[in-house]
Amino acid sequence: MANVLVTGGAGYIGAHACKALSRAGFNPVSYDNLSNGHGEAVRWGPLERGDVLDATRLSEVLARWRPVAVMHFAGLIEVARSVREPALFQRTNVEGSRVLLAAMAAAGCERIVFSSSAAVYGEPEETPIPETHPLRPLNPYGAGKAEVEAILTQTAAAGRLRFAALRYFNAAGADPDGEIGERHEPETHALPLAILAALGRGPAFRIYGRGYPTPDGTAVRDYVHVSDLARGHVDALRYLLGGGGSLAVNLGTGHGISVAELVRTVGAVLGRPVPTSDAPRRPGDPAVLVAAPARAEAMLDWRPEIEDFESIVRTAAAWHSRLEGRPA
Repeated sequence: MANVLVTGGAGYIGAHACKALSRAGFNPVSYDNLSNGHGEAVRWGPLERGDVLDATRLSEVLARWRPVAVMHFAGLIEVARSVREPALFQRTNVEGSRVLLAAMAAAGCERIVFSSSAAVYGEPEETPIPETHPLRPLNPYGAGKAEVEAILTQTAAAGRLRFAALRYFNAAGADPDGEIGERHEPETHALPLAILAALGRGPAFRIYGRGYPTPDGTAVRDYVHVSDLARGHVDALRYLLGGGGSLAVNLGTGHGISVAELVRTVGAVLGRPVPTSDAPRRPGDPAVLVAAPARAEAMLDWRPEIEDFESIVRTAAAWHSRLEGRPA
């Protein structure tokens, strides 16, 4: 089996990608310092402990496994924390990517699938958002993703790399087989926060603003199932291995779900209400973020398979209920 180095392979999306890689006949080699990931999530290939800022360790691992490509998930993900600690995000997410790319170049590894984000777009000028939309990130997290995309573009233009930057919208859900799921400490994503609130394992779910220009006044987001995201990374890898050129694509459903709809759906799936509290609208939170996913379908032959939002919620609820020891 061909080896693929997966930085951040012990994390939420990285672990799902490792499972998808294994199913597709690849050997995923997880490279993770376990600061945010979980060792027990590495189940489909070996784990190499290390940090993306450690050039020597990266070089050792690349030399040992000689991967055909890298999937790069490693980094910090909390948008609010990026506002508080921009230098930390610059060092970890941007400089870490530079170190990784230098190690790849020295090892002769010339293909990378990069975990980017819809946060690169900022306040949308049009919805759904196409890949041609200007990149105007509103926070250091999104700015870092855009900067890494620029570095990848420059490196590719020099003829030393081919990349796929996957700009995904709101990752959600859990492995339908129940083997892995979302577990962040602290948790910052809307769907698990709503589930934890309903299960009595977290505080009331905070609704940040009810005055948006949307049908019910709450913000609208595009939730894409994590297994579909993982499959998108495998599709992007196959595209690059087949000789495809560098590209950036959105991964999303093209459909929006409001915060109020999310709360109602979680309550219906769990059969118990989601306690909520109101909070002011957060600066820089757009009213609507929905993907235009046509390029991914055209270039990668990718489309979401778990598209119904209630189905996404059911996979997440089953995972969190199992952790709680209760039936979903």
